[in-house]
Amino acid sequence: MNSVILGEHPDVVALRQRIALLAQSHAPVLITGETGTGKELVARALHDQSPSCHEPYVAFNCGSFPESLFDTELFGYIRGAFTGADRTRKGRFASAGNGTLVLDEIEDLPIVVQCRLLRVLQEQCYEPVGSDHTQALNARIIYITNVPLQNRIQSKRFRYDLFYRLN
Repeated sequence: MNSVILGEHPDVVALRQRIALLAQSHAPVLITGETGTGKELVARALHDQSPSCHEPYVAFNCGSFPESLFDTELFGYIRGAFTGADRTRKGRFASAGNGTLVLDEIEDLPIVVQCRLLRVLQEQCYEPVGSDHTQALNARIIYITNVPLQNRIQSKRFRYDLFYRLN
């Protein structure tokens, strides 16, 4: 998919230039803005213009999963890790491979998951649930929110240290 951001307004031109510049980096990106402003389009454009444009683009909506499933969805699990784990399953980090993982509605991540995500960002690795083997994080992560995270930090619903790493 090739994302195109149209328009000749100076703000749109500046946005396209910023995307072109950021796309060449592997650094994480935090995209903020109100609902309907095209944050997902910007995320897709960052991937499409990056050197890993032919690698997977994996989107994960943090607001659509209960807290109990975050670890298995993000990190995956090995066979036998818990009751019902009859096979090994890759998580979103592994599915993104060398491509891009988009975490949408990042403000909805439970605090305990924020702590684990912070560790993944710092160490650039993770362990699937039930495994003692560390996996390298190769994907670029793009974070999206329509909520001012500073408000969540003040109300103790978002970790300042994670915000600092994202921003």
